[in-house]
Amino acid sequence: MSIEKVKTYFKQYGMEARVREFDVSSATVELAAAALCCEPQRIAKSLSFLVEGRSILVVAAGDARIDNRKYKAEFGAKAKMLTQDEAEDLIGHAVGGVCPFALNDGVEVYLDVSLKRFETVFPACGSANSAIELTIPELEAHSGFLKWVDVCKGYETES
Repeated sequence: MSIEKVKTYFKQYGMEARVREFDVSSATVELAAAALCCEPQRIAKSLSFLVEGRSILVVAAGDARIDNRKYKAEFGAKAKMLTQDEAEDLIGHAVGGVCPFALNDGVEVYLDVSLKRFETVFPACGSANSAIELTIPELEAHSGFLKWVDVCKGYETES
């Protein structure tokens, strides 16, 4: 099970107790915000794409949406999200629990600048009813991200 892989990953850093599991679904931004009693924009959603045969994750703020023009400029291809089956097979986590931790080999992680306005954010932890609160430096350290990107829209006017 994916959440167990994520807990094992965080255990090596003494952080497994910070992984929270809920009695309710946290599979969408809205459900996660309700389960965590936080603002939806602080949910760090992991969006999975296929780019020229490469599996990539873009971790973005809950209120951000992919900007197709910016995405194509960054990745050189049109944004094509993975299907539910592809996400689980290629990324290693099912939709609703996709996160940038304990991923399959070769998955590239990018953090969107929409997250930088927060002190802490809440990514999922491999299941549709889990999350962990991380500072931005912790997210950088534990996501194995390649670089910060600016591929989203819709969040600029909100803080």
